[in-house]
Amino acid sequence: MLMLDTHIVVALLDGALSERERELITHDELGVSDIVLWEIAKLVDLGRLELDLDDVEFRVFLRGVAVFPITIEIARASTRLDFRSDPADEIIAATAIVEQAPLLTRDRRILKSKMVPRPGNDAREPRR
Repeated sequence: MLMLDTHIVVALLDGALSERERELITHDELGVSDIVLWEIAKLVDLGRLELDLDDVEFRVFLRGVAVFPITIEIARASTRLDFRSDPADEIIAATAIVEQAPLLTRDRRILKSKMVPRPGNDAREPRR
């Protein structure tokens, strides 16, 4: 299982993944924290993302990805991280930790974490 953060899901839907990200995504089952769906809906609502949440492509994506709810274990893990960020990013990172699934992300804070599993050092995107 490979967990995806919100930016990776948006890049996937926009066709803007790097070659390495595309390679990782095509070779594994995919999962997201349920808060990723909330973040996407919020970005659409704020006009920061153009996406029809009823679009067939988005619905196909949702059928092909495991969505993990926030559990008490995830909530607790989010308070024990070795970094601070916005609550959604902390929940996403904690979900990867609890589910023991590497998280594909471009987020610098998460990439610096020693706790969050990653697909491997060679999968890291350049820090922005």
